[in-house]
Amino acid sequence: MRMIGRNIYEIRMKKGLTLSELAERAGISKSYLSNIERNLNQNPSIQVIRKIARVLDVDLKLLINTDSIKEENQLLDNEWIDLANEFKKSGIEKSQIKDFKQLIEFIKWQNQNMDAKK
Repeated sequence: MRMIGRNIYEIRMKKGLTLSELAERAGISKSYLSNIERNLNQNPSIQVIRKIARVLDVDLKLLINTDSIKEENQLLDNEWIDLANEFKKSGIEKSQIKDFKQLIEFIKWQNQNMDAKK
């Protein structure tokens, strides 16, 4: 159970959420979430963990199980490698991928607005 806070932190960072955003969306205080992430509160209630998992869009077990986070990292790494190989096969250069940065920023903005409407 000691790693729950670390799991939440790592997933939150991968999802690009700030501490404030996750706390607000989960309906918990920012300080409480901070205490969980820093393992100052090593025994948060299952209801709180469930809320956080829902916002992070991950299975509850992923937050609780320390081995699952490693497995998810490996899956994500493999997905990125597959995507990079697909780009390479199709003839897309690294410099061309960088040109998509504005599009990516727009999609992130769009997703954040969609989440706010839910």
